[in-house]
Amino acid sequence: MNLILIGYRATGKTTLARLLAERLGWSWVDLDDEIERAAGKPIAKIFQEDGEPAFRDLESQTVRDWCGRDAVVIATGGGAPLREENRRAMRASGKVVWLTASPRTIHARMQGDATTAVRRPALTASGGLEEIIRLLAQREPIYRQTADLVIDTEGRSPEQLLEEILGRIAIGEERT
Repeated sequence: MNLILIGYRATGKTTLARLLAERLGWSWVDLDDEIERAAGKPIAKIFQEDGEPAFRDLESQTVRDWCGRDAVVIATGGGAPLREENRRAMRASGKVVWLTASPRTIHARMQGDATTAVRRPALTASGGLEEIIRLLAQREPIYRQTADLVIDTEGRSPEQLLEEILGRIAIGEERT
């Protein structure tokens, strides 16, 4: 069994993957890091040079590879659940946790992360808060369909979120 973290950028997937893996005694992976390592360039450059479809193909291969392992906490990229094949692989691999935050919180977190602009491409012409609002509206039904658990990250520390996730998994809450 694995634990797969989904959600928009800057919702805490990588931070929580590391903490959950440490607590569970599992390994963990950030799929975006794996994609960049395999491609030999940042995601923004993959988008620029090869296009989004090529990136999504790399992403799907990486999802399949890591979901085929056991005892791994997987931090996905925000768009990983967009493809049905990825959703199937995630659900078959273990528990899927959707981390949420408001568009304003996501935007503020992204503004505070110096690596966002370098590593992550704008996904729409509008960019910024407008992009976040629009993409969240498109992605939320997909995230909801994919997730076993929904965790709101607003105003909560990583340690609080860790305890909630572990507590809810332990009692088997699903699709809430």
